[in-house]
Amino acid sequence: MIIDVHGHYTTAPAALGAWRDLQVAALKDPAKAPSASALKISDDELRESIETNQLKKMTERGSDLTIFSPRASFMAHHIGDFQTSSTWAAICNELCARVAAMFPDHFVGAAMLPQSPGVDPASCLPELEKCVRDYGFVGLNLNPDPSGGHWTSPPLTDRHWYPLYEKMVELDVPAMIHVSTSCNACFHTTGAHYLNADTTAFMQCLTGDLFKDFPTLKFLIPHGGGAVPYHWGRFRGLAQELKKPLLDEHLLDNIFFDTCVYHQPGIDLLTKVIPVKNVLFASEMIGAVRGIDPETGHYYDDTKRYIEATPHLSDAERHLVYEGNARRVFPRLDARLKAQGR
Repeated sequence: MIIDVHGHYTTAPAALGAWRDLQVAALKDPAKAPSASALKISDDELRESIETNQLKKMTERGSDLTIFSPRASFMAHHIGDFQTSSTWAAICNELCARVAAMFPDHFVGAAMLPQSPGVDPASCLPELEKCVRDYGFVGLNLNPDPSGGHWTSPPLTDRHWYPLYEKMVELDVPAMIHVSTSCNACFHTTGAHYLNADTTAFMQCLTGDLFKDFPTLKFLIPHGGGAVPYHWGRFRGLAQELKKPLLDEHLLDNIFFDTCVYHQPGIDLLTKVIPVKNVLFASEMIGAVRGIDPETGHYYDDTKRYIEATPHLSDAERHLVYEGNARRVFPRLDARLKAQGR
């Protein structure tokens, strides 16, 4: 199987964005706040949004299953308060659950959390539990910076986050570390804020000892790990100076990287530097980079082409990247696939 561990519902019907606009506008006048029930999206609308977009490209590109979560830039945890985020997350998660129920062979959900700046992460636990136990979701997206580019939250290694980690361990679900929209003009959302956050999350984990407290906790750092593989020697050297164990022992039982890297040299570097056991196939198709590369004539986000072409993977290693590692990092996904006879 070819399992894409990084997909977002970027093609949701326009009614979702319109409802969100009303919710945000009502922050100035709560009396105008729309109810969740006011959002009406039919099964036919959902089906068309998937069949003509993600599912079509999956068929064209040869992938089988996508771990599917709400649109990352739509999370926008810095907007409003916890109740704003709670209502919005519940709506977005339900839509992904409906998609997964319509296309059970091709999509499985991952949860958006109702995070809000300065709010205890324990407030997210009911939504996470609902998504995993009721919807059958297999993972979650964790925003290390709910402030939207101002980084007001403690590092991921701080006990502030421990209630969430305890629930993740209990449910046996990994987290993709994924920020949302930047409201800081210094940081372009997808070109800077996302990649900065990937690098920052890894360094936070390097400087701490989080995985001594949570040895089975798993983080997936997207977009190829930001700057991490490119500067692997820097991180190895910093770990040494900080008297930390070797990175293999210190972090690589718990931290994994996806292949949302949109050119061949980038995938070549990733697969040469990072151990194959830590690399999971992903494309984030119809996401941040949607165009066609004039140098190749193919879509930038058609990452399977890069995996196939890299000289650094054997056929057995490609199998790990495409399927084996995803089944190991997402145990609930593995159980689901086995129940389907796959």
